[in-house]
Amino acid sequence: MSPKNVQKSSVFIDKTTYLAYRQCPKNAWLKVNKPELHALFELSEFEKSLSDMGHMVEVMAQKMFPDAVKDKTGDSVPVLFQPTFIFEGFLARADVMAYDTATNLWNLYEIKASNSLKNTNELDYIEDVAFQSVIIRNLSLGLGKIFIIYLNKEYIRGDELDIKKLFVTEDATERVMEREKATLNRMHQAKKDILEKSEQELACECIYTGRSAHCTTFAYSHPKVPKYSVHDLARIGSSKNALHSLIDDGIYGLGDIPPDFHLTEIQRNQVMVYQTKRPFSDHKAIKGELAGLQYPLYFLDYETYASAVPLFKGFSPFQQIPFQFSLHVVEGFEKDSDVADSSIVDNFEYLHQADSDPSLMIIEELHELIGPKGSIIVWNKSFEQSINEQLAERHPEHKNFLDDVNKRIYDLRDIFTKQLYVHHGFEGKTSIKKVLPVLVPEESSHKDLEIKEGASASKKWYDMVFGNDLVPTEKEIILKDLMDYCGLDTYAMYAIWRFLCCTFLPNLLRFSAQ
Repeated sequence: MSPKNVQKSSVFIDKTTYLAYRQCPKNAWLKVNKPELHALFELSEFEKSLSDMGHMVEVMAQKMFPDAVKDKTGDSVPVLFQPTFIFEGFLARADVMAYDTATNLWNLYEIKASNSLKNTNELDYIEDVAFQSVIIRNLSLGLGKIFIIYLNKEYIRGDELDIKKLFVTEDATERVMEREKATLNRMHQAKKDILEKSEQELACECIYTGRSAHCTTFAYSHPKVPKYSVHDLARIGSSKNALHSLIDDGIYGLGDIPPDFHLTEIQRNQVMVYQTKRPFSDHKAIKGELAGLQYPLYFLDYETYASAVPLFKGFSPFQQIPFQFSLHVVEGFEKDSDVADSSIVDNFEYLHQADSDPSLMIIEELHELIGPKGSIIVWNKSFEQSINEQLAERHPEHKNFLDDVNKRIYDLRDIFTKQLYVHHGFEGKTSIKKVLPVLVPEESSHKDLEIKEGASASKKWYDMVFGNDLVPTEKEIILKDLMDYCGLDTYAMYAIWRFLCCTFLPNLLRFSAQ
């Protein structure tokens, strides 16, 4: 046996590798066989937060199972946490196995950090559990019922956490058993492809999907595809026929798309500005949007933490906890000036530093800062409005104020999502991190910060407030980084608004204090 075969024979196909194979066989092959590409498989901050959340949920759910429980006769019945099973090169690690004395079989429990099986891809969960049940059943260990435990989205925490009400336990035995035969066949095919085939024998089919569905090794497998490609066309993932046609014709770059190729209007505008390298703008529409704003202007941004296990009274699983806000306020302009560059802007912010519910402090601070008139400008208003609605539910005494705030909210992102302004530098995106450095390159960008995106901000706040192993100086560093990050988002909105005003509305930038 060659050294290469010896190495491969010691590799087990675990559930993570199998599920990765279901998404992209080539990606799973590279993960197992090309360890030098390990950097491509490192978890993002968002994925790390999901992993941490999953572990938290698992620990909580295990509290429903004592190490040993008593049956009706008073005898001890074993409960196993994280038992590991190996069968024909496959490895499964179950969350919980509990012995049922009534059937003399082991019941399998899979714990999911999700608040619904119906709002996610249920087949993924069934396939996930089927991988484990196939291995256990083939080991003749006496597998009984199969349950999936997930978070109860209807649960609202009281003063204390009620573990039994926090979770839903659903019998998935029949659905899993119906899938086991097909799952076993897919498992054997996955093992054959990953351990016996060469790299050239497998293809990365992600080439036919939109950018958001690409595997982590897409760029490695498709070096001819540019970083900004046809995969970045707006909603191209739902236009499968168009994408397939482009790829089959060997068209990867936006500059190579024929002028007569059928695209939606949004996609056509995106291609046009890329090919001409000149931005497209609807001057009249942008003027109308900007002229409709009422001073003073309040540029508002929340930072939130979505805990799978509710941290405070009144919260449900995964409900967003607003722990910070930044507010840039434009009251008016310098005397005898009507240009945006002369605007008077102030910044206010609040960051909750205690291990308590921040909701009331957030509301009271905002109430002090936001007056009864003026437009409240955000980026993606559905998020901020939903936070305000939830705040009002928990503190109905402030409902009138929060409802009024929501009525006055204007989404600055609309100018870009509606394609009133399109720039090739946006690369088909409308996030503030894409728009700011293109329109106002002289300003600081998120890449200059220690915290660069929301998932990292959430985790840092949790660590700062609940991390027992942090010394005061470490908490002070996190505090400053969070202030810098949230503050940049609202300043970025102000800078983008200022750019738009100077470009499209210079003669109408007058503020009346009456």
